[in-house]
Amino acid sequence: MNQKIRDSVLHTWETESEEIARLAETVDEEALEKIVERILSDQGRIVLTGCGTSAMAAQKIVHSLRVIDIPALYLNPSDAVHGALGAVQKNDTVIFISKGGNTAELLSFLDNVKQKEAYVVAVSENEGSRLAKEADLYLKVRILREPDPFDMLATASTMAVIALFDAVCIAVMEQKSFSRDSFALNHPGGAVGERLKDHK
Repeated sequence: MNQKIRDSVLHTWETESEEIARLAETVDEEALEKIVERILSDQGRIVLTGCGTSAMAAQKIVHSLRVIDIPALYLNPSDAVHGALGAVQKNDTVIFISKGGNTAELLSFLDNVKQKEAYVVAVSENEGSRLAKEADLYLKVRILREPDPFDMLATASTMAVIALFDAVCIAVMEQKSFSRDSFALNHPGGAVGERLKDHK
């Protein structure tokens, strides 16, 4: 491989792995425990929303939650303000993912979610943002830098959010004693489904 390409690839992997490892030192453990307990409480569904790369992270988290028997859905911000907010009900948990915490598309329906008496969680690097200040629970996910030359491309920061919720999902699995049979019921297809069948 061209040495410059190889160096770039290794730099990206090293930066992302370092930022994920830093989560153990920087994440508020009390807030992390609260989100696990909230998901386990069975108080409504878990709704995730975000724009751009945060939307991609939100959809991955929704999928992981569904696999482990947690009713979850992704709320598209543009659809939310055109009637899709009807999916959000009292006691649901709505998780807003926004790196800066002031994404206009998300703020446009924050008050509506609060009026519906849903539980609001903000995931952001900016504790001074409106989302962080008005949330019932704030989860700070802040990285030192993105691996790209401009420190702008949301790569390591997105990986950190996904890694945080990977840990949340596994903690939920363990706390609710999610069984292999339940896993097989929810995931009968693909290589995972085949492996689960082989262990029956």
